Amino acid sequence: MIASRFSRDSTEESKDVPVTRDEQIEYILKLNREHAAEFCGPDARAARALYRAQHPTEVAVLKCMDGRIHGPVATKTPLGILQPFRNIGGKFDMGWPHFQMVLHDWVRYAVSRGRHGLILVTYHFSAGNRHRGCAGFDYDTEAAIAFTRKLKAQIDRVYGMGHQVVYPIQVGFETDEDAFILHGAGDESVELATLTKVSEGNFVALLQRIYPDMPQRILLDLLPLVQGNIEHIAEVRASKRPVVEVEHREWILALGRGFDWMHAPNTALIVGPWSHNLEGPVVTAARIIKKNMTEGRVPIESAILLTSAIYRDPAGSDPLLAREKALFLRDMALVAIRRDLPGLAEVLTPFAGIVDMNTRQMKVVE
Repeated sequence: MIASRFSRDSTEESKDVPVTRDEQIEYILKLNREHAAEFCGPDARAARALYRAQHPTEVAVLKCMDGRIHGPVATKTPLGILQPFRNIGGKFDMGWPHFQMVLHDWVRYAVSRGRHGLILVTYHFSAGNRHRGCAGFDYDTEAAIAFTRKLKAQIDRVYGMGHQVVYPIQVGFETDEDAFILHGAGDESVELATLTKVSEGNFVALLQRIYPDMPQRILLDLLPLVQGNIEHIAEVRASKRPVVEVEHREWILALGRGFDWMHAPNTALIVGPWSHNLEGPVVTAARIIKKNMTEGRVPIESAILLTSAIYRDPAGSDPLLAREKALFLRDMALVAIRRDLPGLAEVLTPFAGIVDMNTRQMKVVE
């Protein structure tokens, strides 16, 4: 059996994880309702508008599906500012048709509004234990660094080595402390976990040194992400969070787009619809969730497969197209999981939703 209860005493850190299928579904729907209400509230709308006015650069984050990696939390930015792209290991290729199209649309959107684009090309690892690192690279950090370096170079080839509009940077994410490592234009890298009391002026000088060709506007908009990460690292250290919280504890396999409302770290493995072969990332994510269950890191009786597609125009065909996409992703994932992990499939609850990107509200379609 995959799902097995274990004593609450031994899993005190997991006491808030919903155990039963009904509890899990209600948890997800409640999380979405709360996020949508917050996202649409006057304070959040004003905070986003102010942040965008002060820091107009559009920021995209290419990252792993790992549930421990949450950009807004790690940088202390308002929700809705960072544009996430997720895939296993943070592996992307500019040749993938759908990924190419969506990223290029993002660049054109930025340019149409007179903004620059900053792309964080990320990999992740654990300083404390190699096997808390990235399963997508078989816990090989050097391989992850080499891959993301090549991906950054690929983006440079497409959008220009002069970096006047689009500026990609390679960023490491150390999951024990949620700490960034900034890889500079040369061989220099800066571990933000080693920085504490640094003045804003010194931060600017540091960024100018490692990114000498970065336009001033982009540099000034990278600055709050760096400062926010340093503040977050200090909070993580002060919290003395237990090791269990930096291990994989995900119990939701989320497939598709529109999951930025799922801002509960270490809850979901989020697989974007980018790869030419989606079954690979889906099965890898399913294996991680199965392992979380069998090794007792989450006290659950079932796991969730949640697929999602987005729309922006609530009228016409947009929501209907999103519905078809969400249902297709659900059915495709179920076929792969039933074939490769039949035991997990027996305790997997699938459902599909569509997300209105104007409100972040999800509607369950089936």
